[in-house]
Amino acid sequence: MKNICLHFSVHQPFQLRSYRFFDIGQDHYYYDDFTNRSNALTIAKRCYIPMNNLLLSLIHANKKAFKVSFSISGSAIEQFEMYTPEVLNSFKQLAATGCVEFVAEPDSYSLVSVANQEELELQTKANMEKIEALFGQKPKVFHNTGLAYSDELGKKIYDLGFQAIMGEGADQILGWKSPNYVYCDDAQPRMKVLLRNYKLTDDVALRFANQNWSEWPLTADKYVGWITSSLEKEDVVNLFFQYETFGDSNRAETGIFDFFSAFVAMIVKDKNIAFATPSEVVKNFQPISVLSVPQYTSCADEERDLSAWLGNNLQKQAFDAMYSLQKLVRMSGNQQLLSDWNRLQVADNLRYMGTKFFNKDRERSPYQTPYEAFINFMNVLSDFTERVNNQPVEVKYEALSQEELTAEIEKYTAILKELENVKAKSTKKKPVAKKTTAKKEKVEKTEKKPVAKKTTTKKKTTKK
Repeated sequence: MKNICLHFSVHQPFQLRSYRFFDIGQDHYYYDDFTNRSNALTIAKRCYIPMNNLLLSLIHANKKAFKVSFSISGSAIEQFEMYTPEVLNSFKQLAATGCVEFVAEPDSYSLVSVANQEELELQTKANMEKIEALFGQKPKVFHNTGLAYSDELGKKIYDLGFQAIMGEGADQILGWKSPNYVYCDDAQPRMKVLLRNYKLTDDVALRFANQNWSEWPLTADKYVGWITSSLEKEDVVNLFFQYETFGDSNRAETGIFDFFSAFVAMIVKDKNIAFATPSEVVKNFQPISVLSVPQYTSCADEERDLSAWLGNNLQKQAFDAMYSLQKLVRMSGNQQLLSDWNRLQVADNLRYMGTKFFNKDRERSPYQTPYEAFINFMNVLSDFTERVNNQPVEVKYEALSQEELTAEIEKYTAILKELENVKAKSTKKKPVAKKTTAKKEKVEKTEKKPVAKKTTTKKKTTKK
């Protein structure tokens, strides 16, 4: 049976306050609490609460034939706990249905996968622990920030124990191939790859409310027709959405909730198509071929690479300066530093510095210009760096990552084994006779020592 895999990415960053140069070293609080609380309450009212209630009703109404998956960033979870606990409770209700899978991601919604393997592992485990504690699930699938993916990342994520990774069905890696199949990673063929069908996803996410679009208005039967025609000869359609698509980017008055309900109802009635979670898709279908992705791809912008976050010198400078602090921050063990560290890494801070399509993204950015975003972030990072450097000197030793530690142990084990072999060989070659001869020679030398010399020396001393 053909599958539709619906996935929703939930993320809410902590916005930085206006942080001046003269605040450096004086004020260590970086966040705009009023804006953060206001944003959390607004988006909960527009999207999280109504959409979670809709999903819950659809699951119950369709006798569990309807299934979805979520990835939730650490900063979103933290804000749910601080400002909107009812949202967190509604996610727990969805988890209890057994029809919702939770997928892991870097906890800080960062581009740490590009910067530091040790930090990637720590953040992924942190996110997994939160999901397990809140929703009682251990994630088996990985969703990177912005669907950023490469062969090397697939291998790293497989080594962390995941079965599959989500990526973007970008034209530059697929060519003539279709995103509507399961693939496997080039560096680790056991790692399965699920690719987003960006055209069908963006038809809802970007074009649903666009009255200048040639296909407007988008109706449920039209959309289902596109999906069924895609699935005639193919296996799965992966529709990976930002959750804010429903109710925030496309407000309730556009009819987005009614559209979604009708779409689900029509798919459930189709006996040839079924909704499936990412883990079920991986179980249901074998990879049709290896996917070669030597350079990172993502779901951002038309280029579908990392240029939305690392496309200019401002972004690269901020990125490098931030991750140069990784070891010292982790070694400090200071909980406040670690909390700030997670919040500062959020990819949104880098995106605000982008100069490619700033006019288009201005509504999403709290800054007037990319340069203002850069200056504000670097002021905050300067103060943060001072705090890190002012930690006690004794903690600033060279820490070893798990990989480095394993390599050191193997190195010294090999040296020890070699020394033991040398010792064993030297013990076998040493004849007992030689030892006896050496002792005899020593005795003979002692006996031959002339007494006359000593007497002469004494006489000379007497004459003087």
